[in-house]
Amino acid sequence: MNPGKFITLEGVEGVGKSSNLAFIAEFLRAQGKNIVVTREPGGTPLGERIRALLLDKNATTMHRDTELLLIFAARAQHLAAVIHPALRAGQWVVCDRFTDATYAYQGGGRCIEPQRIAQLETWVQGDFRPDLTLLLDLPVATGLQRAAQRGEADRFEQEQQGFFERVRDAYHQRARLEPARVRIIDAAPALEQVQQQLLTVLSLWLE
Repeated sequence: MNPGKFITLEGVEGVGKSSNLAFIAEFLRAQGKNIVVTREPGGTPLGERIRALLLDKNATTMHRDTELLLIFAARAQHLAAVIHPALRAGQWVVCDRFTDATYAYQGGGRCIEPQRIAQLETWVQGDFRPDLTLLLDLPVATGLQRAAQRGEADRFEQEQQGFFERVRDAYHQRARLEPARVRIIDAAPALEQVQQQLLTVLSLWLE
């Protein structure tokens, strides 16, 4: 059986990842692909417990290195238990966030040196990388306004706007470094227009 493909969806708070993740999965299923939808941090029972620690709004004293190591711990379990087995079985995996988010949030937001993240990336993933990354992008202020409508803020959502500006800048840097893999989608327009952009990118990529 041919190995599957690994597609990730990225972006700052409020870009609409949840709605568009379901849309992407539905489109790929219509193309005859067997789809596994998952998320990071999380994706496994152990990973979800780690996610709860990371998002706990009361964990305000968590050191940035603790945060980084917890994320890669969850990722190691996710790869071993979900992502790699699915891909080997010929399934396509669509994941809400992956290591680009670590470079953006912990690298850009927390100001951890990219070289340190890269060491953990190589240790946990080897040379494994997403086949395609869709980066939903919009101004930070707009995203935070949208996110505020979802309810109580988690530990990351409580950060100041400057944090998310650094996150967005780091995402843009990832796109500049790997333009063939990371495709920027303008998430500011209405949902239908955003999804039309996604259809265009995915259709061309599948050819």
